[in-house]
Amino acid sequence: MAGSRLEKFGTVFTRVRDLMRSGVIKESAKPLWFDVYAAFPPKREPLYVRLSKTLRPQKKDDPVPEIFYKEDEVRAKFFEMYGSGPKVFDLTKTNFVSTCQRFVEKYSELESRGDVKPEMLFEETGKALLAEGIVLRRRGGPAVAAGQTNPLLGMELAEMLAEQQKNTANKTQAPEEQAQTVTTDSPTASQ
Repeated sequence: MAGSRLEKFGTVFTRVRDLMRSGVIKESAKPLWFDVYAAFPPKREPLYVRLSKTLRPQKKDDPVPEIFYKEDEVRAKFFEMYGSGPKVFDLTKTNFVSTCQRFVEKYSELESRGDVKPEMLFEETGKALLAEGIVLRRRGGPAVAAGQTNPLLGMELAEMLAEQQKNTANKTQAPEEQAQTVTTDSPTASQ
């Protein structure tokens, strides 16, 4: 019966009635509703009627107007310039604030102050977030350049690596020197 379209040619009642007449459904296996339906038939027989295209009401073009907020423009420009960033959104934390949302909030704060020119507001917001410790990386470019920030942020990676290797070398030499002084001091103490 897969693909059968017989349900379009009669009601469930007429099909069950015909199956009982032909002996496919026995009188003992007839549905409970069959006698009730036979005793109280509906006023209007429920037939499947396919409406022609002319009788169907035409759908009106009711486009939903697009709603844009000022923050949406800032977000769009943020994602265009910085992408989604290196961090993933942690939706398990209810108080999680994305980098983009922090940017929008700082942008609104700086805009409400009014001390920054509108054309420089986007760059100044990036610099303000950098001062707070949030590094924004431009797509295909270096991080936002900071005017005057913490000197540690300006160190080159190579300098940091060299300094770290120097510190680890000093730490490994210090225990060796102490071991040598202990071995030379111990024979003199026993004499």
